Amino acid sequence: MASKETIQEFKEFAIKGNVVDMAVGVIIGGAFGKIVTSFVNDLIMPIIGKLTGGADFSQLYLPLDGNHYASLADAQAATATIAYGSFLTQVLDFLIVAIVIFAALKVLVKLKRPAAPAEEAPTTKVCPFCKSEIAIEATRCPHCTSQLEG
Repeated sequence: MASKETIQEFKEFAIKGNVVDMAVGVIIGGAFGKIVTSFVNDLIMPIIGKLTGGADFSQLYLPLDGNHYASLADAQAATATIAYGSFLTQVLDFLIVAIVIFAALKVLVKLKRPAAPAEEAPTTKVCPFCKSEIAIEATRCPHCTSQLEG
């Protein structure tokens, strides 16, 4: 059974901003992946199929026994196959996701301006009598021993 210290450490870890942000990113990424898959399968691949004479990329395969089969399912049932059409679809999915993420990151980088460095409070001042640099809290100049105001 976990000790109270271990449970407390886990709570601190789980509540940190980066872990929560990562979890949200994974959930949104999964949903985005489904959208891209639908985009590729339902919009892009039919257009490519039409341009290539009606080819259905999801059904492109190479049976390893050299025989011809009526469909991918028949070929997979009879022998080992290389379903390269499905692979091409997945590659297209990946490329679209990569392009969208690249574009989104470029936009985020442009929106995120570098934070202006905070101006540090001065730690020294110039003696009005001898013009030497002295500590800001000084009430007497260590160089000329003049009495300073403030």
